[in-house]
Amino acid sequence: MADAAGEGRRVCGMPEKAQLHVAMLALQFGYAGFHVVSRLALNMGISKLVFPVYRNIIALCLLVPFAYFLEKKDRPQLTINFVVQFFLLALCGITANQGFYLLGLDNTSPTFASAIQNSVPAITFAMAAALRIEKVRLDHRDGVAKVVGTLACVAGASVITLYKGPTIFGAEASLGLEAAAMVGAGGEKNWTLGCVYLIGHCLSWSGWLVLQAPVLKKYPARLSVTSYTCFFGVIQFLIIAAFMERDADAWKFHSGSEIFTILYAGFIASGVAFAVQIWCIDRGGPVFVAVYQPVQTLVVAIMASLTLGEKFYLGGIIGAVLIIAGLYLVLWGKSEERARLARDRAAAAVMPPDAAVIRSAKLQAPPSSTTQPLLLPSSTENV
Repeated sequence: MADAAGEGRRVCGMPEKAQLHVAMLALQFGYAGFHVVSRLALNMGISKLVFPVYRNIIALCLLVPFAYFLEKKDRPQLTINFVVQFFLLALCGITANQGFYLLGLDNTSPTFASAIQNSVPAITFAMAAALRIEKVRLDHRDGVAKVVGTLACVAGASVITLYKGPTIFGAEASLGLEAAAMVGAGGEKNWTLGCVYLIGHCLSWSGWLVLQAPVLKKYPARLSVTSYTCFFGVIQFLIIAAFMERDADAWKFHSGSEIFTILYAGFIASGVAFAVQIWCIDRGGPVFVAVYQPVQTLVVAIMASLTLGEKFYLGGIIGAVLIIAGLYLVLWGKSEERARLARDRAAAAVMPPDAAVIRSAKLQAPPSSTTQPLLLPSSTENV
């Protein structure tokens, strides 16, 4: 956690603990900006197939040099089996994930896209539990918390999808009026269908997190795995675009604004944010990084209100509250589970050998092998 960070490490007189908080806040602003920039890109008419192709090409160009030079000693030999696994990871974690995200965002708004993303840790836990990767102990409060948190996230996503409700607040900024006019010119949007797409986005993201855990055990070079996944994601999007995007004009840049949105998505949301997140995970721990996720939703709401004139609906607010509450319950349950297992191991260590064997057989469960959600570049790379 952040408290465990070394107080002695300082940059420009700032202790590392403060650096971590500043970095995480900056990270959430970067992610929030991506939601708004993606919405602006769609408003400007950028193809939903061309946008991810260019974005992932930029991300791939950023990742490959670091993966090649930093993981020379850690990278196993590439085999056909690994190629197939990387292809499937790309299909789930990039192609389906980013495709559903853009389709959902096109029919809803940045705020609700960000709000639904808070359900990813709970969905990941549910998938891991179904596959018996994650252990669920309902006789302990941490197990109950994880189950209740998952149900709260599902309920929140259902409320956002099925109940829009009255308008609670709507900004009338000058930029918002312009953007609203552009949205209106694009035709009527299907809010419910958009939410269904976003749920598909979260399911794809969670599936990617669960499926990559066994891959990383055999191929422990994380940057290389991400690079290969990104490479196959580009290939898959190019194949799909070749069949579905026949208009050559869609591949051209028509304004500086279009270039900016693509560069922001590739460099900031997939490059800088990835590096910052990896450092924060290493220094602050996974739970510290994950608990900052709801901050992104708040920042997105403010940005979207000021730049897009976005309206806030009662159903979305209720759903967001349920999802964020569920997120914290799941994270608290994971933290409590680790603490309980650590106490059991410590107690077993000080017992006589025979008693320690009996106690560990009764109380000690093997730690989960699933990758903690929101820890990998997917929160940046695959949105």
